[in-house]
Amino acid sequence: MADEITLIRRQIDQLQRTSLDRKEAEKLNAVVDQGLDRMAKVGPALQQRIEQSLATAALDLRQHTAYAATEGAKEAIREAQLESIKAAGDLRKAAGEARREAWRWFGGFWVWLASAVLTGFALGLLAMFLLQGRADASKFGQSPSTFCKWAGGENLSNEAGDKACVFWLERSAGD
Repeated sequence: MADEITLIRRQIDQLQRTSLDRKEAEKLNAVVDQGLDRMAKVGPALQQRIEQSLATAALDLRQHTAYAATEGAKEAIREAQLESIKAAGDLRKAAGEARREAWRWFGGFWVWLASAVLTGFALGLLAMFLLQGRADASKFGQSPSTFCKWAGGENLSNEAGDKACVFWLERSAGD
């Protein structure tokens, strides 16, 4: 294209120096027309090529941006995971140290063993006192209304208002 423009300039300079006859003017006019036609065709082709290049560049930019964002997110997740693992390890160490300090502070194994034995003894005494009242026949005789249901009986009363603790040996089918 630059060569054609240079050629046109030379021809215009030559025309300015000399006067042209009719044939030379027609020839010059044809050359100028051809040059202008070529330039008219080059413009749209050049514009189309530029648009294609820009579209390709935009597509590449979108792909590279998506890839960079994906890689950045992956790296951030990896870093967060490593920090979480490190924090969990630190917390585990701190919990172990706190447990060991608590054992030292509260006497360790022997205090635990003594407290377990004393708790067992206290629960045994409580169970013995609760069960002794249910199993003691003399207590039953002293207050039968209190222990009747515990012993498997049933409290009943008659029309006169007398109360009794009854143990059924056999029940009829209607009950």
